[in-house]
Amino acid sequence: MPAIRLDIQDAAELTEMLQFIKDWITGSDDAKASFAHFVGSPGYDVADLCADIDKFAFLLGGNDGEHLLT
Repeated sequence: MPAIRLDIQDAAELTEMLQFIKDWITGSDDAKASFAHFVGSPGYDVADLCADIDKFAFLLGGNDGEHLLT
């Protein structure tokens, strides 16, 4: 697989956007219900989305990955 280069400012901005989405989707029961309705399947829920966001943010250097160990 070829290497993909990402400018550090772009990585930081992408990490902030991912955190914004995570905060938004976990901010209320209405947001969680809306996400569940949008996905339309119980196979992928808010917890799964948050875990994926945390993994991606870690890969971008946006966090230390500590919460991935729990």
